[in-house]
Amino acid sequence: MSAQLTPESDKTSVNKTGKKRSAALGFIFITIFIDVLGLGIIVPVLPKLLETLGHIDVSTASKYSGWLNFVYASMQLLFASVIGGLSDKYGRRPVLLISLFGFSIDYLFMAFAPTIAWLFVGRFIAGVAGASNATATAYISDISTGHKRAANFGLVGAASGFGFIIGIGLGAYLGDLNLKFPFLAAAGFAFFNALYGFFVLPESLKPQHRRNFEWKRANPVGALVTIFKRHPELGGLISVLTLVYTAQKSVEYLLSFYLFEKFEWTLNSVGTLGIFIGVLLVGIQGGLIRYTIPKFGQQKNIVAGLIFYAIGLILIAFATQGWMMYLFMIPYCLGGIGGPALQAFATEKVANNEQGELQGAITIVNSLSVIVGPLLFGYTFYASTNKNGAWYFPGFSYLIGALMVLIAMFIVIKGFRKAAADKRKPVINPAH
Repeated sequence: MSAQLTPESDKTSVNKTGKKRSAALGFIFITIFIDVLGLGIIVPVLPKLLETLGHIDVSTASKYSGWLNFVYASMQLLFASVIGGLSDKYGRRPVLLISLFGFSIDYLFMAFAPTIAWLFVGRFIAGVAGASNATATAYISDISTGHKRAANFGLVGAASGFGFIIGIGLGAYLGDLNLKFPFLAAAGFAFFNALYGFFVLPESLKPQHRRNFEWKRANPVGALVTIFKRHPELGGLISVLTLVYTAQKSVEYLLSFYLFEKFEWTLNSVGTLGIFIGVLLVGIQGGLIRYTIPKFGQQKNIVAGLIFYAIGLILIAFATQGWMMYLFMIPYCLGGIGGPALQAFATEKVANNEQGELQGAITIVNSLSVIVGPLLFGYTFYASTNKNGAWYFPGFSYLIGALMVLIAMFIVIKGFRKAAADKRKPVINPAH
């Protein structure tokens, strides 16, 4: 009798585990969605908000935008390894819940900021809370294996795309009514998702996979040095991520400034394009990548993604009509097939109890790109658009981004060829 019941018992256990993982993935999806929602909201509204609070034009506002992102990314840089290390010791769940409460506070600061200076306070808080993105991706790594790991990282891309859709929509349409409304909505989303997670989110990191927290591994430089010492083969991948993330900032943080300046678009027009971009990202990273990675493998996806990114950035730089932005965003968004494959490729190089540290290191790289990218592109945009400048070319920043992607592609191809050559080398028998 018991022999007959055992398989059913096993099935019930498997079903419960599957349901828990589905619920956890859903929560992580929403958490990353809310993180990117904040970016989406800021994209269309920030130029107008800076113009209003600072009484400046859109060209000058691009420089303030760069410094706001500098503060945000600096806090992520300082806290990413600390939070990643804490999640390796105490688990992913408490870190994720606390960060969501932090996001809700940040959005309230943004909503009620009376001056540009108060926006910097809000970005400070958001940077600390946003450092938990490493924990969210480590959570996915904890509960994923094989091709599912890459596919689930694709869900991260889908969450980003969906967050971008809603964020751009809220930022543009609600911001057209009142600049405070989008931030109040985002604060509510973050707060209620934290409450939801408190009741449904299970812990993903098993006790046997935890490690003691060490301050020497919790500082930004120390985390990168530790990862490189243990896994020197990740050096090239980290370099590629740095270049690609920085190039992406030319779109993420500059797009609305570019559209307002070059085509004189309204907030609603920017919002509509943002929704189009979000739909593309959801379809590509939430659906297409689940076919392309098993079919063509991670390496081909990585190279193809970089090619699409470069083509998209070059086309955007030379757009002459507003409608072209819709067409040129297609190859740019197709570049999204490379990111999850690259990240999944990196996770396979480290142990389970180092995933939080690895994702912390990747978050550090992303933070460095947010420090460098918006400042670089903000100042190049200002230099190529301000009234006192010697030349006028709003798309100049996008050409710089394309160059970075092409350099990254060269590094990737060289690395893959070297790895293939090493595999072909004959094994020398010590006995001879």
